[in-house]
Amino acid sequence: MSKISAKVWCFGDNIDTDLIIAARYLNTSDPKELAKHIMEDADPDFISKIKAGDIIVAGENFGCGSSREHAPIALKAAGVSAVIAKSFARIFYRNSFNTGLPIFELKESDKMKEGDIVEIDMDSGDINNLSTDKTYKFLSIPHFMQELINSGGLISYAKKQINKG
Repeated sequence: MSKISAKVWCFGDNIDTDLIIAARYLNTSDPKELAKHIMEDADPDFISKIKAGDIIVAGENFGCGSSREHAPIALKAAGVSAVIAKSFARIFYRNSFNTGLPIFELKESDKMKEGDIVEIDMDSGDINNLSTDKTYKFLSIPHFMQELINSGGLISYAKKQINKG
């Protein structure tokens, strides 16, 4: 996965894991069930508006709150291809890579508007807003973390390493 290109859906600062997937739905660990309820308390119609491959853009501290892995799992299962934010809560950051959800830290995330089409180039470190013809540099992702994303998460990565011998 070197490029992701899709429509942007915008949210603000301090989007916590309970807003991403409300605790009332945590009676299941089925990703498909969780996916039906992402961002529901922020926008009750969100799941019916997004398309597979779309990108969430947010402000500071995305994924704060509890340490549940359900949040990145639900986003990925709903078809969210990436999350761009000014910053991420550390546990969400790690859980995202462990589950194979690409996330990108970008201080200029507030320059993007809902409905913009952006292209993320993991190889060059660029995020191109195709709607405004602006290019931004995201904070680089260590090579090992990129391997986790490319493998689909930590479990898939570990299985591939074991199979290599």
